Amino acid sequence: MTRHIRHAAAFCALLLAALLVNAARVQIVQAPQYDGNPANRRPDIARYQQPRGDILVGGEPVTGSRDTGEHLRFERTYQNGPLYAPITGFASQAYGTTLLEHAEDGLLSGADPMLAPLPLWNDVTGAHSPGGDVVTTIDGAAQRAAFAGLGRHKGAVAAIEPATGRVLALVSTPSYDPQLLSGNSAAATRTWDRLNGDPDKPMLNRAVRRTYPPGSTFKVVTAAAALDAGVIRDLDAPTRSPDPYTLPGTRTRLTNEADGCRNASLRQAFERSCNTVFAKLGVDVGVTDMAATAESFGFNDDGLRIPFAASPSTFDTSVDRAQLGLSSIGQYNTRATPLQMAMVAAAVASGGQVRTPYLVERTQRAGGSLVATAGSRPSREAMRPSTAARLKELMTGVVEKGTGANAAIRGATVGGKTGTAQHGVGNSGTPYAWFVSWAQGDRDLEPKVAVAVVVEGSAADGGRVSGGGLAAPIARAVMEAVLKP
Repeated sequence: MTRHIRHAAAFCALLLAALLVNAARVQIVQAPQYDGNPANRRPDIARYQQPRGDILVGGEPVTGSRDTGEHLRFERTYQNGPLYAPITGFASQAYGTTLLEHAEDGLLSGADPMLAPLPLWNDVTGAHSPGGDVVTTIDGAAQRAAFAGLGRHKGAVAAIEPATGRVLALVSTPSYDPQLLSGNSAAATRTWDRLNGDPDKPMLNRAVRRTYPPGSTFKVVTAAAALDAGVIRDLDAPTRSPDPYTLPGTRTRLTNEADGCRNASLRQAFERSCNTVFAKLGVDVGVTDMAATAESFGFNDDGLRIPFAASPSTFDTSVDRAQLGLSSIGQYNTRATPLQMAMVAAAVASGGQVRTPYLVERTQRAGGSLVATAGSRPSREAMRPSTAARLKELMTGVVEKGTGANAAIRGATVGGKTGTAQHGVGNSGTPYAWFVSWAQGDRDLEPKVAVAVVVEGSAADGGRVSGGGLAAPIARAVMEAVLKP
């Protein structure tokens, strides 16, 4: 009998060992496979079992969480969703996350190890930290001014604090309400299909994810290259520029909208936005120096993150002299995001220094204790300080007596540059209206804001599509919002 008991015990032990080995195989070896299986709802249930952390503007949350009482318990909510959608993005139970909701997902969801009271604490206890909060650099008044200014137009606004790189406003229109995508209901699916099928692309962040031909606003970069290279030494000396200008090696004649561009000085050409002068300047500077200056401002940089990725702005370095002339007036293959052109204006305002823009001021735990701060941002020299000083003078002239008069602000010094960019096959598309600018209050020690506005003109605008007419008033409203005490 004893022998049979020993055999039974050994067999039971063998079965127990087999169970333990199988459990280890399932929990360790096959765990990733099960975790990634669409039929496994446990990760989703765990993810949505607690409120998500908030995104803050001006110290106030623009996001929240709603208890649905379902398996996926907490659903994301948004205050003024369309206004802040180009910043927050969406957090959807069905479609994932975008923009800040994606870039800061670990902190907002509570999964970031930095939120645990001790290293590896959550791994040992199985606990889940409350979601942390993201404090943005956005100025609510500037954001509202940009959104209201664009109104029903398609377009975008980016505003930066020149001295630091803090992003003060980031608006894209038309927009959408990210709360309509938060759940996993049939209504969320219908909204997703509608937004993706909309030809106006309301989910496209035009401020950082769409590039446009910058048109005459790129003349700021061309002027910087010409001054730094010594091609221009005197702002008021004639430039020996014909009108019209025949592009090198072609029979194509470039003309101007304005009069008085023949042999105009750089100051006159900048105020009148003379295409012939700046195309010839770009050719005289040469592709090497033009490309170097453009890249010092941030063009051809595919690594810019704020913290979500921005599309790279481009200046083609493999052009012939005719193409270089067109590139130097912001046409041909030259493309820029509004964020990039705000960086160009900020570099002029800050004495030639470009600072990496950033959107997150700090992150913090649910109780308010600090997790991380933005810290000082790296800077690089886009142009000589003396060149920046001369460009500030030129941009101020555009607002005071040139094409940018609609951006003037009483009690402040404003510098700007208008642009009307052609696009489409044979330039058949309705032009894009641009304005880039900076502003400094009379009591301020330095410029407080740099802005770029692009408006996608429509047939309803008729012949009124111009940077000074459509875009400059929007920039003025944003600058006024920032300058107000």
